[in-house]
Amino acid sequence: MFGSAAIVQSVASRRVTSTEQLGVGLVLALIREPVFLTAISMNLVGFGFHLVALRTVPLFLAQSGIAASLAVTAVLAVRVFHDPLSSTDWAAVVAVCAGLTLLASSAGSVGDETASAGFLTGLFAAIVVMALAGYQISRSEGPGSEALLGLLAGFGFAGVSIAARVLPDLHFTALLTSAATYALLLSGGLAFLLYSLALQRGSVTGATAPMIVSQTVTPSAVGVLLLNDGIREGWLPIAAVGFVVTCFGALALARFEGAPSRHA
Repeated sequence: MFGSAAIVQSVASRRVTSTEQLGVGLVLALIREPVFLTAISMNLVGFGFHLVALRTVPLFLAQSGIAASLAVTAVLAVRVFHDPLSSTDWAAVVAVCAGLTLLASSAGSVGDETASAGFLTGLFAAIVVMALAGYQISRSEGPGSEALLGLLAGFGFAGVSIAARVLPDLHFTALLTSAATYALLLSGGLAFLLYSLALQRGSVTGATAPMIVSQTVTPSAVGVLLLNDGIREGWLPIAAVGFVVTCFGALALARFEGAPSRHA
């Protein structure tokens, strides 16, 4: 779902009149675009599946699955937009699948599913810092702004995964009273806007590659270092290789998210 939604969101972002900075104008322009609403719907369905993964497997495995969505994007680009895949590109697809296999084999037990008040406070503070940094960067027209916005978007999506992991319960009443729920919504909304703005600023590759790195590495590190996610005894080197192979394969495929731009 995420791999398909990336193509749809790229088309929608380029249909919207270019916006100079992060703000209400960008939000209103995007929600008036039906294709963008389709992308939101597809991402929500994908997030439903991802939420199950976040609460049943270690974060490093769940987030690597997100990175692997670019392999889906690449294959769909061949089918829908007739973009050829070179032998190197097919090797990247194989690398992503092989990396995920290694990660799945090395994954151990899921760590903590609750968070302290200090942990949640730090999460909200990070969201505020991301919003302020995104606003400042969006006012700059210098080269590389799309990469910085993409990097921040990745941190925002990382916040979504971390918040989803520490939700105390999935019952409606518990969700309404949990601070993690609001951290998830704020971080996700901010990330979606930052990524859409990054797509307007420059190449989709320039926006997507740094987003993949921050979106994958940050929750994985938090899971292992702060939430006690486990790796099978003796399998740490294999997990590390699988993680690196998956990330590099995904980065090699990032350019395929730009395929719809010719048809936008």
